[in-house]
Amino acid sequence: MTAQGPDRPGEDGTETRAAAREAARAAALLARQLGRLAGSAGRSAWRSGTAAARDAAKGAANGAKPVFARTADRLRSTGPRTAPAAPVAAPVDQPDTRSDPVDYPSARPPRRRRPWVIGLAVLIGLPLVILAGYVFVAFASLPPLGGVAPEANQRALVVEAESGRAFATRGAFQGERLTEKTLPPRLAQAIVAIEDRRFYSHWGIDLRGMARAVWRNATGGGVREGGSTITQQYARLTSLTQEKTLKRKIQEAFLALRLESTLTKPEILVGYLNTAYFGAGAYGADAAARRYFGHGAAGLTLPEAAMLAGLVRAPSQLAPTRNFGGAKERADLVLQAMVETGAISQPEADKARAEKLTLHTPPETPPGTNYFLDAVSGDVKRLTEAAGDVTVRSTLNLDLQSLAEGVLARRLDSEGGKKKVGQGALVAMAPDGAILTMVGGRDYEDSQFNRAMQAKRQAGSLFKLFVYLAAYGKGFFPDSVLVDRPTQIGEWEPQNSNNRFRGALPLRSAFALSVNTIAAQLGDEVGLPAIVAEARRLGVQSDLPEVPSLALGSADVSLLEMTRAYAGVLGPGVPVEPYLVRTIRGNTPQPLYQRPAPKPGAAMDAQVQSMMLDSLQAVVESGTGKAARVNGLAVGGKTGTSQDYRDAWFVGLTPDMIVGVWVGNDDNTPMNKVTGGDIPARVFHDFVERAQKVLKGRKRPAPSAARAEPTPANAVAPVPAPTPATGEVRGVPEVVDTGTLTIRGRKVRLLGVVGEGGALARQLARYLRRREIICSGDPASSRCRLDGDDLASLIVTAGGARAAEDAPSDLIEAEDQARAERAGLWQRER
Repeated sequence: MTAQGPDRPGEDGTETRAAAREAARAAALLARQLGRLAGSAGRSAWRSGTAAARDAAKGAANGAKPVFARTADRLRSTGPRTAPAAPVAAPVDQPDTRSDPVDYPSARPPRRRRPWVIGLAVLIGLPLVILAGYVFVAFASLPPLGGVAPEANQRALVVEAESGRAFATRGAFQGERLTEKTLPPRLAQAIVAIEDRRFYSHWGIDLRGMARAVWRNATGGGVREGGSTITQQYARLTSLTQEKTLKRKIQEAFLALRLESTLTKPEILVGYLNTAYFGAGAYGADAAARRYFGHGAAGLTLPEAAMLAGLVRAPSQLAPTRNFGGAKERADLVLQAMVETGAISQPEADKARAEKLTLHTPPETPPGTNYFLDAVSGDVKRLTEAAGDVTVRSTLNLDLQSLAEGVLARRLDSEGGKKKVGQGALVAMAPDGAILTMVGGRDYEDSQFNRAMQAKRQAGSLFKLFVYLAAYGKGFFPDSVLVDRPTQIGEWEPQNSNNRFRGALPLRSAFALSVNTIAAQLGDEVGLPAIVAEARRLGVQSDLPEVPSLALGSADVSLLEMTRAYAGVLGPGVPVEPYLVRTIRGNTPQPLYQRPAPKPGAAMDAQVQSMMLDSLQAVVESGTGKAARVNGLAVGGKTGTSQDYRDAWFVGLTPDMIVGVWVGNDDNTPMNKVTGGDIPARVFHDFVERAQKVLKGRKRPAPSAARAEPTPANAVAPVPAPTPATGEVRGVPEVVDTGTLTIRGRKVRLLGVVGEGGALARQLARYLRRREIICSGDPASSRCRLDGDDLASLIVTAGGARAAEDAPSDLIEAEDQARAERAGLWQRER
């Protein structure tokens, strides 16, 4: 992406078209002249070649006669010196030998044309004609200056979690445009020194620099230096594509000459620095300074300016966010170039090399947060139209996000195959609507479709919430009794999932056990319009066809809609508005957007709300959602299963948050009898149970880029040292696999670890080389310590092994984090 070149008066295309016409006439005349020359040379060569061939043939036919004639003449000349003999007339068929240089030295032969000279002329002239035509075509198709326009509304997002920690970047950084007055002198000196030392003396094309680049590339064994001037690079960035062709190079040269005739040198340099790409999504020097160093270009130090100047040659390879060492080496070369050009002294360069450069950049985006980031990007476009880079404070809780990703992935990995479950989604929402975590699918890299927001699936019994709310609002109570019996409404005959009937049941039990016939009877009693009205009141926006089966969830809805609706039962007012963005900041002190204080929604009838919460708790205590129970925590919720087991849902409520879970298949194929009380309820349980530790103040290690080596010792909380036992063994281990070690001939298996062999085992062996560990407990299930830290936790957190099904909770949390970070064995092919 590039920026529009500077506008100049008179550049409306008139001069360019006039110049093109003149060049066309000159090129046409040159082509005609060269064509005539080549044609004449060819005809002459043909005639000369034909004559030479004819003479050679004739000489071959009569070649013996001149020899014998000369011999006879010599014999006659050595005879008696008496009176000369009368001349004898030569026979009419004897060849004329007067042209022989021996007998007639005074006779000059006619000068013959040499064919190789004519051929050489043709050989040289023809490529010149072709080259002239190619140059003419390149000139005739020359684009206007500044013809490459920037993309509209392009900007970069820096996204912060609710804690204020920046964790992701999106888009292309633009920064502020430099001017001649705001251009940092050190940056100008650095870019000229490394890219174009003769910038202020050449006229757009530097023939000496091109020759130097060709020589260094030829002697260096590869492309080590480019021959393009800063003017040529600016012309390419603003007017041409990046294709590497001869035509583009010719056009680049023409445009460079045009730039030099219309702009001053400082204008060209500033324009180039405003459009050049510096890597990591940063276009322009100011954007790059903010991206890498956390401040604008005006505050660049000498080592920072040198690093930026060194990036433009290979920005993707040298971006310091991914290759800091390479960027630093290149910066050192820039400093030396500045010394050679006299911009700085050698002591200044040495001092700059010794200074420590610190990057102020967000880390690589954790892969699982991309579903959330997609939604944030959409909200930012809707909430502000201001141009420029922005920083967004979001509602995301990074600890809960990595936990949710790991929990869902673990369940799908362990049970998805045999139960034919391919996908899942999870949303956790605070009571006020703040989205704390969002998992839109099993793997963003495989599919960017957000199943939490975009997928519309049948809700099944999850929809009964609205039926019971309408019924409680019309005078029914949880202890009101209806009969579970065969029911027919028009031509529709609802059935229970077990095809059995329980007889008379209070509504609380009917809701807890998800009895279909009683829900259908209630729906028929209160009326479909009342059910639809309750759904709309709680925020469901999907189409809701008013058919009898709507009471059992035949409508297609999204997971976010249903989670929002259940949040309305817990909150003080309805509907609850879900949101992801708290504030949006630009380059000014005043925020571009700040979420206003929520307006209180319509309060739900207190008695109806109480009855509904009681019914939701019954589902978890004694109904279809018993798998969601969490010890010591009040939990309510509802299961949902669509027809033929195509979708399974669970939405649960705790005092702190509302969590929605969906599992199914993208192609809508049936699962192997998976209900909402199965995998979804278990995922809810696993997530909420561990989330309580996070919400109570115990922070998990923050997500970071995937690691190939085990984490540092302080990356996980150390476990208390085990009490010394008679079975304690210590020593330098040998690695069998990442879960099995040998210490002094004794095999030790790490408790709760499913070991891996191959490359991961070799990495662990290198990490443990010459380091002593202490293990205690049963050799078949030992806990080992390395420098005071639990070795199993270190290995699992680094992605070196899996946690067993019955592993301690700290190992399960470590695996969840490794999954979220794509560390070790959880890495994806890219």
